[in-house]
Amino acid sequence: MNITRVSIEEREKHLLAPYAAHSADSLGREYQEPEHDMRTAFQRDRDRIIHTQAFRRLEYKTQVFVNHEGDHYRTRLTHTIEVSQIARSIARALGLNEELAEAVALAHDLGHPPFGHAGEKVLDELMKDHGGFEHNIQALRIVEVLEKRYPSFPGLNLTWETREGIIKYLHRYQGPMPPGLTNTVSPSFEAQVVDVADEIAYNNHDLDDGLSSRLFDLEEVQDTLLWREHYKSSKKSFPGSSWRESKHDTIRRIINSQVQDIITSTCERIKTRKIRDITDVRVNGHDLVVFSEDMNEKNIELKRFLMTRMYKNERVMKLEKSARKTLSGLFQLYIVDPNKIPEHVRKLEKVEGRYRMVCDYVAGMTDRYALQQYERWLGS
Repeated sequence: MNITRVSIEEREKHLLAPYAAHSADSLGREYQEPEHDMRTAFQRDRDRIIHTQAFRRLEYKTQVFVNHEGDHYRTRLTHTIEVSQIARSIARALGLNEELAEAVALAHDLGHPPFGHAGEKVLDELMKDHGGFEHNIQALRIVEVLEKRYPSFPGLNLTWETREGIIKYLHRYQGPMPPGLTNTVSPSFEAQVVDVADEIAYNNHDLDDGLSSRLFDLEEVQDTLLWREHYKSSKKSFPGSSWRESKHDTIRRIINSQVQDIITSTCERIKTRKIRDITDVRVNGHDLVVFSEDMNEKNIELKRFLMTRMYKNERVMKLEKSARKTLSGLFQLYIVDPNKIPEHVRKLEKVEGRYRMVCDYVAGMTDRYALQQYERWLGS
């Protein structure tokens, strides 16, 4: 049997919920191009994202720990894959478009600079008089401007649905929009699913990495209700399990409980708010896909624990000092002497100005490349 784009779009009409984003009804791309014979619009978006340089660079960008600190800690790439998996699971259960959710998930962290949130903070300070820096908007720049892969148009020419998922909060977006939409509307259900999948993924893998790195121990994490109740359940089911097995089983249980909670609470909102189609989604705000009140309280407690015991840990705080030294040094170096930047990047200065050109270049670096360039030009 020959599976075509048209047959997939027809299948979506029967399988997806009426409030899902249907491929055939996409709001389209900025630049007109022929549809693919076999792949839907959102499948093409996903594939284009995977083949970018920006996506490949995620392998060597910090999540919490710098890449060279250990082979088993999460990177931006492994985090992205985990977000995609969770988002697809939720989307499937809610009758949403899995390919769109996957495309948004795979692109959601493309704009992160080296050294994680610490690097983002430094670049935002360096760009405070020149438009600032925010990783979601930077991801949009990457897919609209900075990736050079197609002779017919700049960027990737993604559909509006994928781009609005990358933007995340449309009220911060001032660019052109499809006819009939303004930046006061909310993004698709699929984009909102990715947002919460991102939170589920990073909270739980930070728990995993925090325990593995000994930033905190099992006794300390027992202070959180989510861990305590699922760890107790795990030990009851597997009393002879090792520390490592218990850790992984507990985290699996937490993720599963949060995914189930999101599905249940979202179904309740769909019913109570009478969500019938994607237009209803867009006018109902950014809170359709959220935890129940009980799970939200548990999740807030977990985030507070991670903030205190992990993100403000001395080992992790050293990262911000390193990021500030490295990125500030490179940024100022390139502002004074842009000839140290590759020629194809320097072409952006005529259009974007020197500060944005330098910011784009530094933000695109991996952790290890930034450290190598700092050593090359500025010494240790």
